[in-house]
Amino acid sequence: MEHFQRLPGSIVIIGAGTQGRRLAYMWSSRGGSVSLVDFQEQQLHDSVQYVQRLRDIHADREKSWGEIGISYPNSLKTTLKDAWLVMECVPEILLLKQKVIAQLDDLAPEGTIIASNSSSYGISEVIEGLQLKNKKRVLSAHCSIEIMGHKDTNPSLITLLLEQSKAHGFSPFHVRKSSIGYIYNRIWAAIKRETLLALSEGVCTPQEIDAIFKDVLKTPKGPCEQMDVVGLDVVLDIENHYAESRSGIPTEPREYLRNMIQYGRLGVKNGQGFYKYTDAPNQMPRI
Repeated sequence: MEHFQRLPGSIVIIGAGTQGRRLAYMWSSRGGSVSLVDFQEQQLHDSVQYVQRLRDIHADREKSWGEIGISYPNSLKTTLKDAWLVMECVPEILLLKQKVIAQLDDLAPEGTIIASNSSSYGISEVIEGLQLKNKKRVLSAHCSIEIMGHKDTNPSLITLLLEQSKAHGFSPFHVRKSSIGYIYNRIWAAIKRETLLALSEGVCTPQEIDAIFKDVLKTPKGPCEQMDVVGLDVVLDIENHYAESRSGIPTEPREYLRNMIQYGRLGVKNGQGFYKYTDAPNQMPRI
């Protein structure tokens, strides 16, 4: 008989990059304890500062902020000891994600839910070929908004994560069948691809695409601005995965991205992408 740990407990986030720090902010916004794990000390330091800046911005709101801890991979087993949930937020590289999920399965207590934050790889792809001790506790939780299991995921854990994500300020949705790109990213992928295709054909400029997109849909950012926030190298990794998984994906968008990356244009993270950034703040999460 399976026994899964329930709340209270801490949340552990593996990877202190853009997604990891956003998740740390949200999951700690209602008093929850969060531990960020990363190899890079500077990345951890920047993440804590990022969370604190957001807290300062929303200091007028009545919130019971949770503790943000930092840790390194060599003490991962100790960090996981009291976790009810651990989420991998490492770069969008399948072999790396598989390595991390296998390690978490080995080290995390039996009652800990293991989630992948991948934006394009479904959990079925991530765990394929892995010899896991308990794959029923493994699922996808992209940004804690889109929750997707695999054929053996314990359904009660999906329900629990949907409930807890909502309780912590997210607007979660259940992806009911295995889907590359989940729900939102399938639609977003088409927008990105057509944006890059139009640019590669010289139809318009990034500024014009963003302006017309925001004017028609009333969004705060256009596709080029949003890709800069995500990181153009990450966008390319995701596009490569779609191209490997589906037929008929045009090559021009990926070639356009490769050219930008070749000239050191990665987006907000290094100050230059479709636009130049003198002060490169991360996009704030939805609250």
